[in-house]
Amino acid sequence: MALLKYEEIAESLRVRMASGEFPPGETLPSGRDLAEQWQVSRATVVKAMDVLRNDGVVEARQGTGFVVAETAIGRPAGNRRAGSARVAGGMPFTRVGNPERTTPPAHIATALNLPAGAHALRRARLMQLLDGTPHSYVEAWFPLEVVAQAPRLEQHAPIAEGTTRYVSRQTRRSPAEGVDVTTVQLATAEQAHHLRLDIPAAVAVVLHTAYDQDGRPLVCEEGVTAGSLWEQTDTYPM
Repeated sequence: MALLKYEEIAESLRVRMASGEFPPGETLPSGRDLAEQWQVSRATVVKAMDVLRNDGVVEARQGTGFVVAETAIGRPAGNRRAGSARVAGGMPFTRVGNPERTTPPAHIATALNLPAGAHALRRARLMQLLDGTPHSYVEAWFPLEVVAQAPRLEQHAPIAEGTTRYVSRQTRRSPAEGVDVTTVQLATAEQAHHLRLDIPAAVAVVLHTAYDQDGRPLVCEEGVTAGSLWEQTDTYPM
């Protein structure tokens, strides 16, 4: 399906940010300049900027315009229903270690439909509260067939446009179904270390798997949150 013009503008700016043309802290072209460049109304440019701002990619600064966000914004694993903005439930995060190809735990391999002993790419991040304290520790696992088409997943640097959009653009495969499984467990030593917990400690674990239109897994994320911080609210018609 073809992109609407404001979506096309937003996507073009994402690519330019991801390529380093507009690094964090850089001011984006003015609304007037973008409107002239794309031959569209200022209202269309405003809609494009609203998309980027809702995704946590840019920030509005009075007297300056829109600048590329300094801090990467993301979400804990799960709760990725269609229509929810990336910034919904979003929070700053830092990368933990470097992406690595390794054998995933058995339950991750099962979710990704990998044979025993097969490797996947692991990316880890630590979601943080506004005061910098840990909220969730998240490990994302990508099948190597996805990594082959989206090589920037192996880089430590954050992907400005977001991994979902980047993977979709590179592979032509978009998430069509998400499966979230939530359990309560005792934290492992590694999880407790990242979340600054004293063992034993109860944690909520969300295993999120995204599947494409053909039912093939694109990514499996495991998010671990301290029991004292875990909260889920659902609103639904009755």
